[in-house]
Amino acid sequence: MLIVTTNDIPGYRVEAVFGEVMGMTVRSANIGANFVASFRAIGGGEVNEYTQLVYDSRQQVMQRMWEQATQRGANAILACRFDTGEIAAQFSEVCCYGTAVFVVPISEGQDGATPVDRRREGSLAADAVIRRGRLAASGRTKRRG
Repeated sequence: MLIVTTNDIPGYRVEAVFGEVMGMTVRSANIGANFVASFRAIGGGEVNEYTQLVYDSRQQVMQRMWEQATQRGANAILACRFDTGEIAAQFSEVCCYGTAVFVVPISEGQDGATPVDRRREGSLAADAVIRRGRLAASGRTKRRG
């Protein structure tokens, strides 16, 4: 699955839009990490305990977003964004969201075609053939012009 921060993918055409998908988590550091981090804060520099917490949170919310998109039949997510917040100064909220879509590579020689990774193109093209039939049968396509 392609996950991009852009609104389109050069060399690919959007065949169907499945809507917004997201993943969210609320986390807190354990008391041990908070204790060690408080000493690191005195000396300055990176606080590894919190860096790892944020990194793990981002990975988890991306996984949740990917699962939602996959369940809807998407093979790409456009306009992926992260949002973070704080709850009661002890909890960290991390949200990842984007637009689930079904894309197909634009054939060489057609308008919009670009040189793309041939391995990925082959994989997406095979997915396109299989899913196009499923989408047509389910009536779930939302064409974009």
